[in-house]
Amino acid sequence: MSGYQLALQQLTDSALPTGAFAHSLGFEAYIERGLVHDEESFGVWLAAFVGQQLTYSDALAIRFLYDGVPVGELDSLLTAQLLPRQVREASVKMGNRLLEIGAEIFPSPGLAEYRELVASGRGAGHQPLAFAVITRSLSVPLTEALAAYLFATVTSLTQNAVRAIPLGQNAGQRLLRKAADDVDAAAERASQLTPDDFGSVSPGLEISQMRHERQRARMFMS
Repeated sequence: MSGYQLALQQLTDSALPTGAFAHSLGFEAYIERGLVHDEESFGVWLAAFVGQQLTYSDALAIRFLYDGVPVGELDSLLTAQLLPRQVREASVKMGNRLLEIGAEIFPSPGLAEYRELVASGRGAGHQPLAFAVITRSLSVPLTEALAAYLFATVTSLTQNAVRAIPLGQNAGQRLLRKAADDVDAAAERASQLTPDDFGSVSPGLEISQMRHERQRARMFMS
């Protein structure tokens, strides 16, 4: 087993206390409108989210950091292009927790630099960038880092959907198996995109995420 494999498993484990269990990243608004209500309809939403928003924001940010774009520059770009307030705040809340956890268990000069940017107010501390800084310091190859991050996000969202819709545990596992192909496709697409593609996401997803801010009853923070 490669030296980074166990560390990567720890970083993507659902038990990592970043607060992912508290976020739907917009699918709860679809539940409220009756558009997501079962295994099939959630699978449609999940495929759209992975193929669009997750690919063109988080995955692309990870790739650009591996390409050598300064983390402070990418942090500013992510803050600007994550238009829905709750999704932006979710990225920052989970990112700051990951920075804190990483500083204790996977310290590195790159991680210390990013934490200093955040502490000084020159950065927000976004989740995909915190993840990428840690995985790059552990010498995780880009392709593996991308796939791991994307699938960890899919896993947390599916677990949240199992509780919220609700779905059975077997349905959750079927969804994860189907989503594996979407994750592979998203990682491949992110490796080919350009800076002009950064933030090119579906307006429908963003509008639904904005509606969630004023939803009367909800289980999730986003």
